[in-house]
Amino acid sequence: MRPVVLSGFMGTGKSTLGPALAARLGVPFVDTDAEIERRSGRSVPDLWREEGEAAFRQREAELADRLLGQQGGVVVAFGGGTVTVDRVRRLAADRALVVTLMAAPEAVVARTPNLAARPNLAVGDPIARARELMDHRAAAYAECHLSLRTDTLSPEGALDAIVALVGRDPLLMPLGARSYPLDVCIDEPARLTDAVARCAPSSVVMVTDSNVQRARGAAIDAALRPLQTPTTRVALPAGETHKTLASVSTIWDAALGAGVDRDAVVVATGGGVVGDLAGFAAACLLRGVRFVQVPTTLLAMVDSSVGGKTGFDHPTGKNLVGAFHQPSAVVADLHHLTTLAPRELKSGLAEVAKIALATDAALLDRVEAAAGELAGGNHGALLPVVRAAIEAKIRIVRDDERESGPRALLNLGHTLGHALEAQGGYSRWLHGEAVAMGTVAEMQATASLGWTPRDLVHRAVAALAALGLPTRVDPTELAAAWHFVSSDKKRAREHTRDVLRLPVVTGPGRSAIYTIALADLRAAALGS
Repeated sequence: MRPVVLSGFMGTGKSTLGPALAARLGVPFVDTDAEIERRSGRSVPDLWREEGEAAFRQREAELADRLLGQQGGVVVAFGGGTVTVDRVRRLAADRALVVTLMAAPEAVVARTPNLAARPNLAVGDPIARARELMDHRAAAYAECHLSLRTDTLSPEGALDAIVALVGRDPLLMPLGARSYPLDVCIDEPARLTDAVARCAPSSVVMVTDSNVQRARGAAIDAALRPLQTPTTRVALPAGETHKTLASVSTIWDAALGAGVDRDAVVVATGGGVVGDLAGFAAACLLRGVRFVQVPTTLLAMVDSSVGGKTGFDHPTGKNLVGAFHQPSAVVADLHHLTTLAPRELKSGLAEVAKIALATDAALLDRVEAAAGELAGGNHGALLPVVRAAIEAKIRIVRDDERESGPRALLNLGHTLGHALEAQGGYSRWLHGEAVAMGTVAEMQATASLGWTPRDLVHRAVAALAALGLPTRVDPTELAAAWHFVSSDKKRAREHTRDVLRLPVVTGPGRSAIYTIALADLRAAALGS
């Protein structure tokens, strides 16, 4: 069990719910303010007055690092401002389940009789000061796995909700007010029911494609039925060739025809094509409505459903029109993979290998050790790998949501892979197959430039082959596809030459962005 952190403003009930929750879970309880007082031999107001806020936050950070790094479960009540320190907030999101407790400023002040002992409130009008601090901390408080209002929810209701969260053990994409949970599970349809219910939608627009509708439509309908929410269903034609503006318009037409309002929620149920199209439609519909990602392919689970990239293809290249629009939740239920063709499953593993090669050496080791089971679709082997791959992507996206820096590392294999995919008319190669070949071709090219160790190229080829993926690129096919590389959205003009920001693997789980002239990349990739 992961630690549980109770966060939120003073007076929201952390010290009351904390011991009760710890007793319910059978783990210790630690209040960081009380622990700091015990260790220092001084009260929090005295420390605040004598050392200042910065020194006090440092004490909190050191204590959080120790508590969240120990073995075994624990319930920790943070001080009201603890999560305002970025390092502590990220540490808690990585290692613990973070629950933010909330209450109205009036309720908080009423619950805090000794205001003199609360340095941050003992300034002017305490209610106005509480409101000011809550507004200032809102984005930090929003980076949580669950938020609860303790001024409207009973203590038992709050405890039940937190215990249920512990049972789910979701991941978290921490992006301030745009943060969202990611559930990874096997055959738990209630996860989808609950994810949509938490959005409290006025209506649902359920978007899928014809293949998913046949294979999983009944299961998705059963999960949404308990909500008794007006639902509009859109089944798009299946396949990358239909990842077009026309398909987006189909979603818009259905939603607007049903008279949806801005409290509607789009539920994207399918692979990467459906997720990208439905996400883009949601981003623009009524200038933006919420959406929930329900990936039904392995590739979508570990990659396209996570991070908020949406869009569609253009005749000049793949994904050239789109928007960043974060989902409200992601529910990756591996039971959907039981109807997935073996070739599609293996295609998804290419994205796992890619992120492992670029950012996570431990995940690369795990993929190599379990390659046979993963390629065979063993859910017991897949579950921890899917979870680890999503965690690896979260670590990148949370620091670079808009791909102005390290998120570009996730494009490993995609520059040449997208070109091969487009050259094949989006029918010769599946996306993951093209990425696998693109990864090998790019690593071979950067090895010839002295940037990537050659033994690592051999390791990548062996790992991808063990996963059942193609690794050899036909030079003739790549040459024919090169005009798609020339229109890649990552290209730029530098002085008198066209250049590209290319992810380069420099070691196991390590990579960096290099700027390379397109002509030099072509020469290295094609040997000419």
